[in-house]
Amino acid sequence: MEHDFRHLIRDVADWPEPGIVFKDITPLLAHPKGLAWAVDRLYEPFVGKGIDLVAGIESRGFIFAVGVARALGAGFIPVRKPGKLPRATVRREYQLEYGSDAVEMHADAAREGQRVLVVDDVLATGGTMAATCELFAKTGADVAGAAVLVELGFLDGAGRVNVPLHSVVIY
Repeated sequence: MEHDFRHLIRDVADWPEPGIVFKDITPLLAHPKGLAWAVDRLYEPFVGKGIDLVAGIESRGFIFAVGVARALGAGFIPVRKPGKLPRATVRREYQLEYGSDAVEMHADAAREGQRVLVVDDVLATGGTMAATCELFAKTGADVAGAAVLVELGFLDGAGRVNVPLHSVVIY
């Protein structure tokens, strides 16, 4: 049986603010076999599913999405915070507990009928993932699924994601 590298995801208490336990993936990223394990676990459920594009959510989602795209023989699309992309964009705003935020991608990044897999490092409350999936739906692309390395299940973010969701590790 292949080694499981989830022990390389460490807890950092009281970061970024008191009461929060941050899931730090940097030890996993620094470990070559751990990083390969993570990318493999993210893409395996989507082999043979006709994925055309893999979207990575800024910024840690980029790390995994490029590897997933390569493994699936798909292209990569960066989904960014507002104002970071140089050409015409489409935007989707979403609500946070303390305000709002938005995600953007190039307006011509995905076409109608293309199958997209959305990848991120962590799914917490689900707002960013849901907004990203809605962003692609606006283009006519088919969001075939979403994949995350870590899901914070106790926050019920999966309930906001209306596409098949694959989580490698659930806390």
